[in-house]
Amino acid sequence: MEFSSKLLENAVNEMSQLPGIGKRTALRLVLHMLKQPEDQTRRLSQSLQQMRTEINFCAKCHNISDTQLCEICSNGNRNEKLVCVVEDIRDVMAIENTSQYRGHYHVLGGKISPMDGIGPGELNITTLVEKVKSGEVEELIFALSSTMEGDTTNFFIFKQIEPYNILTTTIARGIAVGDELEYADEVTLGRSILNRIPFETSLKSS
Repeated sequence: MEFSSKLLENAVNEMSQLPGIGKRTALRLVLHMLKQPEDQTRRLSQSLQQMRTEINFCAKCHNISDTQLCEICSNGNRNEKLVCVVEDIRDVMAIENTSQYRGHYHVLGGKISPMDGIGPGELNITTLVEKVKSGEVEELIFALSSTMEGDTTNFFIFKQIEPYNILTTTIARGIAVGDELEYADEVTLGRSILNRIPFETSLKSS
């Protein structure tokens, strides 16, 4: 792809680093921004810069937050003894949209995937085990995507917390095997949360 401007080329190259954005789409987006009022482009740039430098991760659940504790963890009406284990913030948002869950979350920040060089040490598993050890959790709900990586991560965590004898459940298989949680419709996901099953039962049936 030939560019008449090095500045344009640089912008397109940076934009094409985003997931799902190829060079042609990046060029279309950059040209679109060139046509917009300068203030609009400046606001976009400033909001991205501010997000990158000022955003926090909740000290309790690792969810993305503007403050030290996210709105869910600081909400006294939520059941902090019920903890739902998810991959990232997109899954928190998906479950929250169902309005069927009133507990807390624990965001792992990914799934165990040796092929991608992601082991247990790269995830927020240690802090989850510490929560369980402290006795502040009565039920742990595994809500990772029903993929090989998700099942591997569930099983690894299960073995880590098994000695502490707490209730461990997993969302019902209303979510098709291989599906990512964030793409499930709200009704199906809500029912999967409400109809969760003991994790050990899911091991026997898989």
